[in-house]
Amino acid sequence: MNKKTKIYIAGHRGMVGSAVWRALEEKGYTNLLAKTSSELDLRNQQAVTNFYATEKPEVVIDAAAKVGGILANNDYPYQFLMENMQIQNNLVDGALNAGIEKFIFLGSSCIYPKFAPQPLKEEYLLTDSLEPTNEWYALAKITGVKACQAIRKQFNKDYVSLMPTNLYGYFDNFDLETSHVLPAMLRKFHEAKLNNTPVTLWGSGTPMREFLFVDDMAQAVVYALENELPEYLYNIGSGKDITIKELAVIIQQVTGHQGEIIWDTEKPDGTPRKLMDVSKMATLGWEYSTELKEGIEKTYSWFLENIENIKEVKM
Repeated sequence: MNKKTKIYIAGHRGMVGSAVWRALEEKGYTNLLAKTSSELDLRNQQAVTNFYATEKPEVVIDAAAKVGGILANNDYPYQFLMENMQIQNNLVDGALNAGIEKFIFLGSSCIYPKFAPQPLKEEYLLTDSLEPTNEWYALAKITGVKACQAIRKQFNKDYVSLMPTNLYGYFDNFDLETSHVLPAMLRKFHEAKLNNTPVTLWGSGTPMREFLFVDDMAQAVVYALENELPEYLYNIGSGKDITIKELAVIIQQVTGHQGEIIWDTEKPDGTPRKLMDVSKMATLGWEYSTELKEGIEKTYSWFLENIENIKEVKM
Protein backbone atom coordinates (compact mmCIF):
# COMPACT_ATOMS: atom_id res chain seq x y z
CA MET A 1 0.00 0.00 0.00
CA ASN A 2 1.41 3.35 -1.12
CA LYS A 3 1.95 5.67 1.87
CA LYS A 4 0.31 8.49 -0.12
CA THR A 5 -2.92 6.51 -0.70
CA LYS A 6 -5.89 8.67 0.31
CA ILE A 7 -7.52 6.86 3.23
CA TYR A 8 -10.79 8.04 4.75
CA ILE A 9 -11.30 7.06 8.40
CA ALA A 10 -14.96 7.38 9.39
CA GLY A 11 -15.34 7.83 13.13
CA HIS A 12 -11.78 9.15 13.60
CA ARG A 13 -12.60 10.75 16.96
CA GLY A 14 -13.90 7.52 18.51
CA MET A 15 -11.76 5.08 20.43
CA VAL A 16 -11.19 2.76 17.44
CA GLY A 17 -10.95 5.42 14.74
CA SER A 18 -8.42 7.51 16.68
CA ALA A 19 -6.32 4.38 17.33
CA VAL A 20 -6.38 3.55 13.60
CA TRP A 21 -5.36 7.14 12.78
CA ARG A 22 -2.41 6.95 15.21
CA ALA A 23 -1.33 3.56 13.86
CA LEU A 24 -1.40 4.75 10.23
CA GLU A 25 0.50 7.95 11.05
CA GLU A 26 3.14 5.91 12.89
CA LYS A 27 3.52 3.71 9.79
CA GLY A 28 4.14 6.77 7.63
CA TYR A 29 0.78 7.20 5.88
CA THR A 30 0.51 10.89 4.95
CA ASN A 31 -2.83 11.26 3.16
CA LEU A 32 -5.38 10.53 5.89
CA LEU A 33 -8.83 12.04 5.60
CA ALA A 34 -11.40 12.70 8.30
CA LYS A 35 -14.50 14.76 8.99
CA THR A 36 -16.16 15.48 12.31
CA SER A 37 -19.86 14.66 12.68
CA SER A 38 -20.67 18.38 12.52
CA GLU A 39 -18.79 18.63 9.19
CA LEU A 40 -20.32 15.45 7.75
CA ASP A 41 -23.47 13.77 9.07
CA LEU A 42 -22.98 10.14 8.06
CA ARG A 43 -26.71 9.51 8.51
CA ASN A 44 -27.35 11.84 5.56
CA GLN A 45 -27.03 9.88 2.31
CA GLN A 46 -26.68 12.89 0.02
CA ALA A 47 -24.01 14.43 2.24
CA VAL A 48 -21.96 11.22 2.13
CA THR A 49 -22.40 10.92 -1.66
CA ASN A 50 -21.20 14.51 -2.11
CA PHE A 51 -18.26 13.91 0.22
CA TYR A 52 -17.07 10.90 -1.81
CA ALA A 53 -17.42 12.86 -5.07
CA THR A 54 -15.44 15.83 -3.72
CA GLU A 55 -12.71 14.12 -1.69
CA LYS A 56 -12.26 10.94 -3.77
CA PRO A 57 -10.74 8.65 -1.12
CA GLU A 58 -9.12 5.43 -2.39
CA VAL A 59 -9.73 3.40 0.78
CA VAL A 60 -12.46 3.67 3.43
CA ILE A 61 -12.12 2.44 7.02
CA ASP A 62 -15.51 2.47 8.73
CA ALA A 63 -15.02 2.90 12.47
CA ALA A 64 -18.14 5.04 12.85
CA ALA A 65 -21.02 3.78 14.96
CA LYS A 66 -23.49 4.63 17.65
CA VAL A 67 -22.28 2.51 20.57
CA GLY A 68 -23.16 1.75 24.17
CA GLY A 69 -23.63 -0.91 26.81
CA ILE A 70 -26.61 -2.97 27.98
CA LEU A 71 -28.47 0.01 29.48
CA ALA A 72 -28.20 2.20 26.40
CA ASN A 73 -29.19 -0.59 23.98
CA ASN A 74 -32.18 -1.40 26.15
CA ASP A 75 -33.41 2.21 26.41
CA TYR A 76 -32.76 3.37 22.83
CA PRO A 77 -33.34 0.34 20.54
CA TYR A 78 -34.55 2.33 17.54
CA GLN A 79 -31.53 4.67 17.46
CA PHE A 80 -29.13 1.75 17.77
CA LEU A 81 -30.75 -0.07 14.88
CA MET A 82 -31.56 2.79 12.53
CA GLU A 83 -28.64 5.19 13.00
CA ASN A 84 -26.06 2.43 12.67
CA MET A 85 -27.72 1.13 9.51
CA GLN A 86 -27.91 4.63 8.05
CA ILE A 87 -24.24 5.30 8.78
CA GLN A 88 -22.93 2.07 7.29
CA ASN A 89 -25.35 1.94 4.34
CA ASN A 90 -24.34 5.44 3.27
CA LEU A 91 -20.64 4.66 3.65
CA VAL A 92 -20.72 1.23 1.99
CA ASP A 93 -23.12 1.97 -0.87
CA GLY A 94 -21.52 5.38 -1.44
CA ALA A 95 -18.09 3.75 -1.66
CA LEU A 96 -19.35 1.16 -4.15
CA ASN A 97 -20.97 3.84 -6.32
CA ALA A 98 -17.82 5.98 -6.14
CA GLY A 99 -15.71 3.08 -7.44
CA ILE A 100 -13.72 2.63 -4.22
CA GLU A 101 -11.93 -0.72 -4.39
CA LYS A 102 -11.06 -1.26 -0.70
CA PHE A 103 -13.36 -0.92 2.30
CA ILE A 104 -12.69 -2.13 5.85
CA PHE A 105 -15.85 -2.49 7.93
CA LEU A 106 -15.45 -2.71 11.69
CA GLY A 107 -18.12 -4.49 13.63
CA SER A 108 -18.47 -6.17 17.01
CA SER A 109 -18.47 -9.65 18.49
CA CYS A 110 -22.12 -9.13 19.50
CA ILE A 111 -23.09 -10.18 15.94
CA TYR A 112 -22.76 -13.82 17.02
CA PRO A 113 -25.64 -15.80 18.57
CA LYS A 114 -26.09 -15.66 22.34
CA PHE A 115 -25.52 -19.37 22.87
CA ALA A 116 -23.12 -20.06 20.01
CA PRO A 117 -20.38 -22.61 20.78
CA GLN A 118 -17.23 -21.10 22.28
CA PRO A 119 -14.81 -19.91 21.09
CA LEU A 120 -16.79 -18.03 18.44
CA LYS A 121 -15.92 -18.92 14.86
CA GLU A 122 -16.78 -16.68 11.94
CA GLU A 123 -19.08 -19.32 10.46
CA TYR A 124 -21.41 -19.16 13.50
CA LEU A 125 -22.88 -15.92 12.16
CA LEU A 126 -26.70 -16.19 11.78
CA THR A 127 -26.92 -19.75 13.12
CA ASP A 128 -29.11 -18.88 16.15
CA SER A 129 -30.81 -15.99 18.00
CA LEU A 130 -28.90 -12.96 19.31
CA GLU A 131 -28.30 -11.71 22.84
CA PRO A 132 -31.45 -9.60 23.55
CA THR A 133 -29.56 -6.92 25.50
CA ASN A 134 -27.81 -5.63 22.37
CA GLU A 135 -29.62 -7.22 19.44
CA TRP A 136 -30.47 -3.83 17.85
CA TYR A 137 -26.83 -2.88 17.49
CA ALA A 138 -25.92 -6.45 16.47
CA LEU A 139 -28.57 -6.55 13.73
CA ALA A 140 -27.27 -3.31 12.26
CA LYS A 141 -23.71 -4.61 12.26
CA ILE A 142 -24.77 -7.91 10.65
CA THR A 143 -26.34 -6.01 7.75
CA GLY A 144 -23.04 -4.16 7.30
CA VAL A 145 -21.07 -7.41 7.21
CA LYS A 146 -23.52 -8.87 4.72
CA ALA A 147 -23.46 -5.76 2.52
CA CYS A 148 -19.67 -6.01 2.27
CA GLN A 149 -19.87 -9.75 1.60
CA ALA A 150 -22.42 -9.14 -1.18
CA ILE A 151 -20.13 -6.55 -2.80
CA ARG A 152 -17.19 -8.98 -2.69
CA LYS A 153 -19.32 -11.67 -4.29
CA GLN A 154 -21.07 -9.57 -6.91
CA PHE A 155 -18.49 -6.88 -7.76
CA ASN A 156 -15.25 -8.62 -6.75
CA LYS A 157 -14.03 -5.69 -4.63
CA ASP A 158 -11.86 -5.95 -1.52
CA TYR A 159 -14.56 -5.14 1.06
CA VAL A 160 -13.71 -6.94 4.30
CA SER A 161 -15.23 -7.00 7.81
CA LEU A 162 -13.23 -7.20 11.02
CA MET A 163 -15.11 -8.18 14.20
CA PRO A 164 -13.25 -7.14 17.33
CA THR A 165 -13.85 -8.58 20.75
CA ASN A 166 -14.52 -6.16 23.66
CA LEU A 167 -12.17 -3.24 23.10
CA TYR A 168 -10.80 -0.81 25.66
CA GLY A 169 -8.14 1.89 25.76
CA TYR A 170 -7.47 5.56 25.11
CA PHE A 171 -10.50 7.77 24.26
CA ASP A 172 -12.95 5.17 25.55
CA ASN A 173 -16.40 6.17 26.83
CA PHE A 174 -16.27 6.38 30.63
CA ASP A 175 -19.88 7.41 31.17
CA LEU A 176 -21.28 5.08 33.85
CA GLU A 177 -24.67 4.80 32.16
CA THR A 178 -23.67 4.24 28.55
CA SER A 179 -20.21 2.66 28.68
CA HIS A 180 -19.01 -0.92 28.41
CA VAL A 181 -17.93 -3.06 31.35
CA LEU A 182 -14.19 -2.33 31.50
CA PRO A 183 -14.21 1.51 31.30
CA ALA A 184 -17.25 1.71 33.60
CA MET A 185 -15.48 -0.50 36.12
CA LEU A 186 -12.26 1.51 35.85
CA ARG A 187 -14.11 4.72 36.63
CA LYS A 188 -16.13 3.13 39.46
CA PHE A 189 -13.00 1.84 41.19
CA HIS A 190 -11.22 5.17 40.70
CA GLU A 191 -14.08 7.16 42.23
CA ALA A 192 -14.53 4.64 45.07
CA LYS A 193 -10.81 4.97 45.84
CA LEU A 194 -11.15 8.76 46.11
CA ASN A 195 -14.28 8.47 48.29
CA ASN A 196 -13.05 5.47 50.27
CA THR A 197 -16.25 3.51 49.53
CA PRO A 198 -17.08 -0.03 48.38
CA VAL A 199 -17.72 -0.76 44.68
CA THR A 200 -21.05 -2.22 43.55
CA LEU A 201 -20.91 -4.15 40.27
CA TRP A 202 -23.68 -5.62 38.12
CA GLY A 203 -24.50 -9.32 38.06
CA SER A 204 -22.75 -12.32 39.54
CA GLY A 205 -19.25 -11.72 38.19
CA THR A 206 -19.21 -15.20 36.64
CA PRO A 207 -19.56 -14.38 32.91
CA MET A 208 -16.36 -14.83 30.91
CA ARG A 209 -15.16 -12.02 28.70
CA GLU A 210 -12.27 -11.40 26.33
CA PHE A 211 -10.72 -7.95 26.03
CA LEU A 212 -8.39 -6.39 23.48
CA PHE A 213 -6.40 -3.17 23.80
CA VAL A 214 -7.59 -0.79 21.08
CA ASP A 215 -4.09 -0.14 19.72
CA ASP A 216 -3.85 -3.88 18.94
CA MET A 217 -7.14 -3.63 17.04
CA ALA A 218 -5.67 -0.73 15.06
CA GLN A 219 -2.70 -2.91 14.09
CA ALA A 220 -5.15 -5.52 12.76
CA VAL A 221 -6.76 -2.80 10.62
CA VAL A 222 -3.33 -1.83 9.27
CA TYR A 223 -2.75 -5.51 8.45
CA ALA A 224 -6.06 -5.68 6.55
CA LEU A 225 -5.16 -2.46 4.75
CA GLU A 226 -1.75 -3.70 3.61
CA ASN A 227 -2.90 -7.19 2.65
CA GLU A 228 -5.80 -8.52 0.62
CA LEU A 229 -7.53 -10.90 3.02
CA PRO A 230 -8.98 -13.98 1.26
CA GLU A 231 -12.31 -14.14 3.15
CA TYR A 232 -15.07 -11.65 3.97
CA LEU A 233 -15.10 -11.85 7.80
CA TYR A 234 -12.37 -12.05 10.44
CA ASN A 235 -12.46 -12.10 14.23
CA ILE A 236 -9.99 -9.84 16.01
CA GLY A 237 -9.13 -10.62 19.62
CA SER A 238 -6.62 -12.06 22.04
CA GLY A 239 -8.18 -15.52 22.11
CA LYS A 240 -8.06 -15.42 25.95
CA ASP A 241 -10.91 -14.72 28.36
CA ILE A 242 -11.34 -14.08 32.09
CA THR A 243 -14.32 -13.80 34.45
CA ILE A 244 -15.76 -10.38 35.25
CA LYS A 245 -14.72 -11.07 38.88
CA GLU A 246 -11.10 -11.58 37.78
CA LEU A 247 -11.29 -8.38 35.73
CA ALA A 248 -12.56 -6.51 38.81
CA VAL A 249 -9.57 -7.73 40.83
CA ILE A 250 -7.10 -6.53 38.15
CA ILE A 251 -8.78 -3.12 37.93
CA GLN A 252 -8.89 -2.85 41.72
CA GLN A 253 -5.12 -3.51 41.79
CA VAL A 254 -4.35 -1.06 38.98
CA THR A 255 -6.45 1.77 40.49
CA GLY A 256 -5.28 1.09 44.05
CA HIS A 257 -8.80 0.75 45.49
CA GLN A 258 -8.73 -0.87 48.95
CA GLY A 259 -12.44 -1.35 49.73
CA GLU A 260 -15.03 -4.07 49.33
CA ILE A 261 -16.57 -5.31 46.05
CA ILE A 262 -20.34 -5.90 46.19
CA TRP A 263 -22.05 -7.92 43.43
CA ASP A 264 -25.65 -6.86 42.66
CA THR A 265 -27.04 -10.20 41.50
CA GLU A 266 -30.46 -8.66 40.74
CA LYS A 267 -28.87 -7.07 37.66
CA PRO A 268 -28.48 -9.02 34.37
CA ASP A 269 -25.26 -10.77 33.42
CA GLY A 270 -25.62 -10.73 29.64
CA THR A 271 -23.98 -13.52 27.62
CA PRO A 272 -22.43 -16.22 29.87
CA ARG A 273 -19.22 -16.45 27.86
CA LYS A 274 -17.80 -14.60 24.88
CA LEU A 275 -14.47 -15.66 23.45
CA MET A 276 -13.37 -15.20 19.87
CA ASP A 277 -11.73 -17.89 17.79
CA VAL A 278 -8.92 -15.81 16.28
CA SER A 279 -7.21 -18.65 14.40
CA LYS A 280 -8.11 -17.28 10.94
CA MET A 281 -6.13 -14.07 11.50
CA ALA A 282 -3.34 -16.00 13.26
CA THR A 283 -3.01 -18.26 10.20
CA LEU A 284 -2.62 -15.18 8.00
CA GLY A 285 0.08 -13.84 10.32
CA TRP A 286 -1.59 -11.36 12.72
CA GLU A 287 -1.76 -11.71 16.52
CA TYR A 288 -2.37 -9.34 19.43
CA SER A 289 0.57 -7.99 21.47
CA THR A 290 -0.72 -6.15 24.60
CA GLU A 291 -1.53 -8.25 27.68
CA LEU A 292 -4.62 -7.27 29.69
CA LYS A 293 -2.98 -5.85 32.81
CA GLU A 294 -0.52 -3.79 30.75
CA GLY A 295 -3.37 -2.43 28.63
CA ILE A 296 -5.44 -1.53 31.69
CA GLU A 297 -2.42 0.25 33.24
CA LYS A 298 -1.97 2.28 30.04
CA THR A 299 -5.69 3.08 29.93
CA TYR A 300 -5.78 4.14 33.60
CA SER A 301 -2.75 6.42 33.11
CA TRP A 302 -4.51 8.01 30.15
CA PHE A 303 -7.74 8.30 32.18
CA LEU A 304 -5.90 10.14 34.98
CA GLU A 305 -4.21 12.51 32.53
CA ASN A 306 -7.49 13.29 30.77
CA ILE A 307 -9.91 13.15 33.68
CA GLU A 308 -11.12 16.70 33.12
CA ASN A 309 -12.32 16.00 29.60
CA ILE A 310 -12.97 12.25 29.39
CA LYS A 311 -15.70 11.21 27.04
CA GLU A 312 -19.19 10.72 28.38
CA VAL A 313 -21.65 9.61 25.74
CA LYS A 314 -25.10 11.05 26.40
CA MET A 315 -28.07 9.58 24.59
